Amino acid sequence: MGACQLVGPMPATDVASKSIVMENLSALHAVLVVEMCFSILIESCNHISLKGSSASSSPFPSNFLFGTASSSYQFEGAFLTDGKGLNNWDVFTHKPGHISDGTNGDIAVDQYHLYLEDLDLMSYIGVDSYRFSIAWARVLPKGRFGKVNRAGIDHYNKFIDALLSRGIQPFVTLSHYDIPQELEDRYGAWLSPKVQEDFKYYANTCFKLFGDRVKYWVTFNEPNVVVIRGYRSGIYPPSRCSSPFGNCTSGNSEKEPFIAAHNIILSHAAAVNIYRTQYQKKQGGSIGMIMNAVWYEPISNSLEDKLAAERAQSFYLNWFLDPIVHGKYPAEMREILGADLPIFSESDVEMLRKNRLDFIGINHYTSFYIKDCIFSECEPGPGASRTEGFALRTAEKDGVFLGEPGLVRLRFRISPMKNYSMMSRE
Repeated sequence: MGACQLVGPMPATDVASKSIVMENLSALHAVLVVEMCFSILIESCNHISLKGSSASSSPFPSNFLFGTASSSYQFEGAFLTDGKGLNNWDVFTHKPGHISDGTNGDIAVDQYHLYLEDLDLMSYIGVDSYRFSIAWARVLPKGRFGKVNRAGIDHYNKFIDALLSRGIQPFVTLSHYDIPQELEDRYGAWLSPKVQEDFKYYANTCFKLFGDRVKYWVTFNEPNVVVIRGYRSGIYPPSRCSSPFGNCTSGNSEKEPFIAAHNIILSHAAAVNIYRTQYQKKQGGSIGMIMNAVWYEPISNSLEDKLAAERAQSFYLNWFLDPIVHGKYPAEMREILGADLPIFSESDVEMLRKNRLDFIGINHYTSFYIKDCIFSECEPGPGASRTEGFALRTAEKDGVFLGEPGLVRLRFRISPMKNYSMMSRE
C-alpha cells in the first residue's frame, strides 16, 4: 500500500513506519495517503525539504533514508499496455461484486506513463528512497511458460535509471499481492509447489536484468495478508474460502492458507538462494521481506490472555518469520494445527537456514486487544477459531477503543507502537 515511509539507519532496512492504514485495496485510497503525507510537507507556501535546509541542520543521521512506497497494481495502470499479461487482480476486480464501487486498477494513477512527473515531485520534497513493486505479469506475462516481455524490461530499466539520476534509491518488491493469472489458471498459483519454480525464475530474471543498479530487494510484501485475505476470508484474489470465514464458490479456509503460506515461504527461500549464490557478491545488494505487523495487547493481566496474545502473534507474524529465521513453524501453531500444518523437509530446512534475511521490513498499522479462547469461553469472532489460534481480537475494552481515532475515517484506529519485541525466539 502507498504511504509515507521512513527508513532508518538499520542495516539495509526498508521499514515502513506508517500511522494510517487502508483497509480496501484501491488506487484512490493509496493516493489519499500519499497526498496527506505530501500536504504536511507543503502546508506553507514555501518549499520544505525532508532533509532540512542544510545537511548540518537535519536531526537525522546522514544515512537515514526518507522514502515513499507503492504497489504496481495500485499505481501503474496500463494493465494491458506494451505486452503486459493479466494478473490475479486484473481478473478479480473485473468480476462484478468483488469491489464495492466497481472500480479497478486498469488506469489507477497512471504511473506507467507519468512516472517522470512523480519522481520529480519526490525529488522536490527531498525523498531519497522509493519502494515500488515490479508487476510480475509485465515482465513475464505467462510466467516461465512464455517469453520475457522486452517492453516491460525496458520500462523498469528507464524507471530505475530515472530514480538514480535524481538521487533516489530504488527498493524493489518482487511480489506485492500480484501474480500472473496464467499461473492461477495452470495450477492454482500459491496452492501448488510448482509456483516455487516460477517465482525462482522470475526473481532470477529481475536480479539479472536490474540488479546492477538495485541494491535493496524485497521478495514479498505482506505475505500474511495475501494468504489470509486470499484463502481464508476470500476478499482478495483468488477469492477462496469456506464458511464461516467467508462466502466463496470454492476453497477451504481451515487448510488452504497454510498451504499457500508454505509455498510462499519456500519461494522466498529459493529466490534468496539464487541471489546469495549468483548475484549478491558481485552486485553488492541485500534482500529481505516486508511483513504486516499488528501489536496484540492482552485484554487482561491474566496468564491465559497473555499467552493468547503471544499465540496471536505466532499465528500472524511469526507464522512466516519463524520458518525464514529458524527453519520451523512456531510451536503454538504445530501444537494446535497438527497435521493441517505443512511440514518442511530436511532439504527445505537446510535451504531456509542457509538463506536467512538481510533485513525484515515492518508495515505497522494498528493494534488489538486479545482474549484467550482455549481456557475461557468466547463468542464467535475474529481470531477465535482454531485456524487463527483461539485468540479473539477486539479493538475495544469496556467500550473504549485501543488508541486514538485516526485522522481519516477508516476501519482501523491509530494506536501507539509499544517498545516490545515481536519476535524473541531462540
